[in-house]
Amino acid sequence: MEAIKKKMQMLKLDKENAIDRAEQAEVDKKGAEDKCKQLEEELLGLQKKLKGVEDELDKYSESLKDAQEKLEQAEKKATDSVDSVRRKIMSLQQVAYDAEDQAEYVQREAEHERQARETVRPKGNQITVGPTSLLPRKLIV
Repeated sequence: MEAIKKKMQMLKLDKENAIDRAEQAEVDKKGAEDKCKQLEEELLGLQKKLKGVEDELDKYSESLKDAQEKLEQAEKKATDSVDSVRRKIMSLQQVAYDAEDQAEYVQREAEHERQARETVRPKGNQITVGPTSLLPRKLIV
Protein backbone atom coordinates (compact mmCIF):
# COMPACT_ATOMS: atom_id res chain seq x y z
CA MET A 1 0.00 0.00 0.00
CA GLU A 2 2.79 2.27 0.76
CA ALA A 3 3.92 1.90 -2.80
CA ILE A 4 0.48 2.84 -4.04
CA LYS A 5 0.44 5.92 -1.80
CA LYS A 6 3.82 6.94 -3.09
CA LYS A 7 2.70 6.31 -6.61
CA MET A 8 -0.45 8.36 -5.95
CA GLN A 9 1.61 11.21 -4.48
CA MET A 10 3.91 11.11 -7.50
CA LEU A 11 0.92 11.15 -9.82
CA LYS A 12 -0.60 14.00 -7.81
CA LEU A 13 2.71 15.88 -7.97
CA ASP A 14 2.97 15.20 -11.71
CA LYS A 15 -0.63 16.42 -12.08
CA GLU A 16 0.12 19.65 -10.15
CA ASN A 17 3.29 20.20 -12.19
CA ALA A 18 1.33 19.61 -15.41
CA ILE A 19 -1.36 22.05 -14.25
CA ASP A 20 1.32 24.60 -13.35
CA ARG A 21 2.97 24.11 -16.75
CA ALA A 22 -0.45 24.40 -18.46
CA GLU A 23 -1.21 27.60 -16.52
CA GLN A 24 2.24 28.94 -17.42
CA ALA A 25 1.64 27.93 -21.04
CA GLU A 26 -1.69 29.81 -20.93
CA VAL A 27 0.06 32.88 -19.50
CA ASP A 28 2.78 32.60 -22.17
CA LYS A 29 0.12 32.10 -24.86
CA LYS A 30 -1.77 35.19 -23.63
CA GLY A 31 1.48 37.18 -23.57
CA ALA A 32 2.34 36.00 -27.09
CA GLU A 33 -1.16 36.87 -28.31
CA ASP A 34 -0.90 40.35 -26.74
CA LYS A 35 2.55 40.83 -28.27
CA CYS A 36 1.22 39.64 -31.64
CA LYS A 37 -1.74 42.02 -31.41
CA GLN A 38 0.61 44.88 -30.46
CA LEU A 39 2.91 44.05 -33.40
CA GLU A 40 -0.07 43.85 -35.77
CA GLU A 41 -1.22 47.29 -34.60
CA GLU A 42 2.30 48.61 -35.01
CA LEU A 43 2.43 47.05 -38.50
CA LEU A 44 -0.87 48.74 -39.41
CA GLY A 45 0.49 52.05 -38.15
CA LEU A 46 3.68 51.62 -40.17
CA GLN A 47 1.67 50.65 -43.25
CA LYS A 48 -0.44 53.81 -42.87
CA LYS A 49 2.73 55.85 -42.40
CA LEU A 50 4.26 54.19 -45.48
CA LYS A 51 1.14 55.00 -47.48
CA GLY A 52 1.35 58.62 -46.31
CA VAL A 53 5.03 58.80 -47.26
CA GLU A 54 4.29 57.26 -50.67
CA ASP A 55 1.49 59.78 -51.24
CA GLU A 56 3.81 62.59 -50.19
CA LEU A 57 6.51 61.25 -52.52
CA ASP A 58 4.02 61.22 -55.40
CA LYS A 59 2.98 64.79 -54.57
CA TYR A 60 6.58 66.02 -54.43
CA SER A 61 7.50 64.09 -57.56
CA GLU A 62 4.64 65.80 -59.39
CA SER A 63 5.73 69.18 -58.00
CA LEU A 64 9.29 68.50 -59.11
CA LYS A 65 8.09 67.53 -62.59
CA ASP A 66 6.04 70.75 -62.81
CA ALA A 67 8.98 72.82 -61.58
CA GLN A 68 11.31 71.21 -64.12
CA GLU A 69 8.83 71.93 -66.92
CA LYS A 70 8.54 75.55 -65.79
CA LEU A 71 12.33 75.80 -65.59
CA GLU A 72 12.70 74.43 -69.12
CA GLN A 73 10.11 76.91 -70.37
CA ALA A 74 11.85 79.76 -68.55
CA GLU A 75 15.24 78.72 -69.95
CA LYS A 76 13.76 78.57 -73.48
CA LYS A 77 12.14 81.94 -72.97
CA ALA A 78 15.42 83.38 -71.69
CA THR A 79 17.31 81.93 -74.65
CA ASP A 80 14.72 83.35 -77.03
CA SER A 81 14.94 86.72 -75.26
CA VAL A 82 18.74 86.71 -75.44
CA ASP A 83 18.57 85.87 -79.14
CA SER A 84 16.02 88.63 -79.67
CA VAL A 85 18.19 91.14 -77.79
CA ARG A 86 21.21 90.11 -79.85
CA ARG A 87 19.27 90.62 -83.08
CA LYS A 88 18.09 94.03 -81.81
CA ILE A 89 21.67 95.00 -80.89
CA MET A 90 22.94 93.93 -84.31
CA SER A 91 20.12 95.88 -85.95
CA LEU A 92 20.90 98.96 -83.84
CA GLN A 93 24.61 98.61 -84.60
CA GLN A 94 23.79 98.53 -88.30
CA VAL A 95 21.61 101.62 -87.91
CA ALA A 96 24.46 103.32 -86.03
CA TYR A 97 26.95 102.37 -88.77
CA ASP A 98 24.54 103.66 -91.42
CA ALA A 99 24.02 106.89 -89.45
CA GLU A 100 27.78 107.27 -89.07
CA ASP A 101 28.26 106.74 -92.82
CA GLN A 102 25.50 109.25 -93.54
CA ALA A 103 27.04 111.78 -91.12
CA GLU A 104 30.43 111.37 -92.83
CA TYR A 105 28.79 111.82 -96.22
CA VAL A 106 26.96 114.98 -95.05
CA GLN A 107 30.20 116.27 -93.51
CA ARG A 108 32.07 115.70 -96.80
CA GLU A 109 29.31 117.38 -98.75
CA ALA A 110 29.32 120.33 -96.35
CA GLU A 111 33.11 120.57 -96.70
CA HIS A 112 32.81 120.48 -100.51
CA GLU A 113 30.15 123.15 -100.38
CA ARG A 114 32.27 125.30 -98.06
CA GLN A 115 35.24 124.92 -100.37
CA ALA A 116 33.06 125.77 -103.36
CA ARG A 117 31.82 128.92 -101.67
CA GLU A 118 35.37 129.96 -100.89
CA THR A 119 36.36 129.35 -104.48
CA VAL A 120 33.49 131.38 -105.89
CA ARG A 121 33.91 134.95 -104.54
CA PRO A 122 32.38 137.92 -106.13
CA LYS A 123 34.86 140.62 -107.25
CA GLY A 124 32.79 143.58 -107.90
CA ASN A 125 30.24 142.38 -110.44
CA GLN A 126 32.46 139.54 -111.66
CA ILE A 127 32.29 135.98 -110.37
CA THR A 128 35.55 134.04 -110.26
CA VAL A 129 35.06 130.33 -110.65
CA GLY A 130 37.68 127.86 -109.45
CA PRO A 131 37.76 124.15 -109.98
CA THR A 132 34.33 123.06 -111.13
CA SER A 133 34.57 119.52 -109.83
CA LEU A 134 34.06 120.79 -106.26
CA LEU A 135 31.06 122.98 -107.08
CA PRO A 136 27.53 121.79 -106.78
CA ARG A 137 25.91 121.37 -110.18
CA LYS A 138 23.81 124.51 -109.75
CA LEU A 139 26.89 126.72 -109.56
CA ILE A 140 28.81 125.30 -112.52
CA VAL A 141 28.90 128.00 -115.28
